Parts: sequence; C-alpha cells; structure tokens
Amino acid sequence: MFRIPKLKSFFSTDIGIDLGTANSLVYAKDRGVVLREPSVVAIQAGSKRVLAVGEEAKRMLGRTPGNIIAIRPMKSGVIADFDITEAMLAYFINKVCPKRFWSKYAKPRMVIAVPSGITEVEKRAVEDAAHAAGAGDVFLIEEPMAAAIGVGLPVSEPAGSMIVDIGGGTCEVAIISLAGIVHSYSARAAGGDAMDECIMKYIQRVYNLLIGERMAEMIKIEIGSAFPTGEEKTLEIKGRDIVAGLPKTLTITSEEIRGALKEPVSQIVDAVRTTLDKCEPELAADLVDRGLVLSGGSSQLKGLDKLLAQQTGLPVTVADDPLSAVAEGTGVVMNELDFLAKNKRA
Repeated sequence: MFRIPKLKSFFSTDIGIDLGTANSLVYAKDRGVVLREPSVVAIQAGSKRVLAVGEEAKRMLGRTPGNIIAIRPMKSGVIADFDITEAMLAYFINKVCPKRFWSKYAKPRMVIAVPSGITEVEKRAVEDAAHAAGAGDVFLIEEPMAAAIGVGLPVSEPAGSMIVDIGGGTCEVAIISLAGIVHSYSARAAGGDAMDECIMKYIQRVYNLLIGERMAEMIKIEIGSAFPTGEEKTLEIKGRDIVAGLPKTLTITSEEIRGALKEPVSQIVDAVRTTLDKCEPELAADLVDRGLVLSGGSSQLKGLDKLLAQQTGLPVTVADDPLSAVAEGTGVVMNELDFLAKNKRA
C-alpha cells in the first residue's frame, strides 16, 4: 500500500521558475519550458483585484483607464510587491498545474531562480510568496548557476567556467568550478530595464518626445547595439511632443541609440572585469581557453559579445536560447529534488 509521501510524489508536478523582472518562464518536469510570459499584472485600482496577468497585462501598459493599473511586481530581480507577486505565481502554477481533486494533498514542488546578490530577507519573501501561491517544497537556486547549467557548461568539473546572465533587472556574472560559485557579481542597474530607461531619457532630452516602455523596448530590439555592427539602421518612432502636447513621429539612428546605451553597457563590462579581477591564476588560465557565455534576454543586444571580447580578450559566445537558459537550468536541478528535500528537512 502506498504511503502518503509516495502518493504526493506520484501526483505532484515539479516545476522550475525563472521569476524575472521582465519575463517569467516556467519549466515543468518531463515537459520542458511550458510558459513564457511577461512579469506584468493588471489590477483594479484601490482593491488590488487581479484583472490580467502576463501577455494580456503587458498589452495594457501605458494604455489603461484610471480604474486599471498595469504593474510589474518584480524589480531588480526581487519582489517589489508581495501580494501581486503571489497572485502572479498562483496564475503561473494554475496554468501549468490545473487544480485536480488531489491538489490539496500534492502541492507542486518548486525550484525558483533568484539573483546571486539578494539578501536573506529577500529570499524569504520569494519562498513565502511561492508557498502562499500554492507551492509545496520550495528550493532556491542562484540565477548564474541555473543559467550555467541551462546552457550546458561543465559546472561540476575542477575547472573554471564563466557565465554572464543579463536579464531585465540585473546582470549576474559568475565564475563556477566544482559545482560552486567561486566569484560572483550582481549589478542591479545593468539589465534590460535600465537600457529602456536610458533610451526614454535620451529621446526626451534630445527630441522633447515622450515615449513609453514598450516603444523603448522596441527601439532597443530593432536598432540597439553595444558595438558598431557595420550596418547602421534607422527607425521611425512615435510619441508625444512635450512642447506642443501632440502626437509626433520622427526617425532615429542606431548610432544614436548606441550612445544612449553607453552607461548600462559600461556597467555590464565593469561587472565582468570586476569579477575577472578577483579570479585566481588557475581559473584565469581556464577562461583563456573556455571564454565566457552570455545568457538572458538582454544578452541579445547586438554587438555586446564583440564588445566584451574586445574589453576582456576572452572568447565570448551567446547561448543558443539565452532567454530560456535559467529555466532550463532549474529543470536539470529537478532531478535532484528528492536529495534536496532530504537535506532541507535535516
């Protein structure tokens, strides 16, 4: 006869979550990445009643009437609004693991990736939000470790591997050896959000044009770059003229946006160099051959790999699917959940 713990293990679904500032991805055991949605929640003003989550809520950003607020509950990789984050997690869990008659007895076990630089209080907030949203056992893994595992770096070998994970809210840099992080650096103002903010400020300062977050993100994706790519592009953008107060259209160049992105890009370079400065000679020798790997959605900024290669003298490669790297890493870690659970309770 089955005992209850075995029944729980049989019926529950293990899931891994890359709880990102800009996007959240969910990995279900034996199914792979099953959900990719923006980390945005639309709520009723004054009541915090959730109206929409994810892609539907993102479409509301900057377009909502006064009684609806579209917000992003994660900031710099950590929880900025506990209640809204709980609601967002509950939405993800229910979408991936629909409630069944045994749900109250078999809550899903969850692996959540968190920035390497967060405090114990911030870790506790993530765990509490996950439990409140309906999770059973919750395990945390540092984002750079999850990313390194997800892109297939040999993290268990007695040799240095370097990962640079650039998401919406943070840039996580880590040197890993023997399944542990030897050196790490977390830059909270060097992610995709900071890039969008710099673009918005540049357009306002130079052209007296106000643009929204979605337009800034589109500019970054379409013509943003960190290093000259040999092909300069132009893009027509739309916004509101500050002086006239009317809608306006103008054309900007990729060279302009490269200049606008100089500050956050420099912070990414500084984060990499700072981590390398701490590196032991033996690990540094390993990195000369192995180089570093870029992951995270913002690592796809054109020319960033070439700039880092120029600044560090190391080979730089971008992961095949940089956006999914952390989520894929949580999926690999799930195979060790039984072991982790025993040690967590010990």
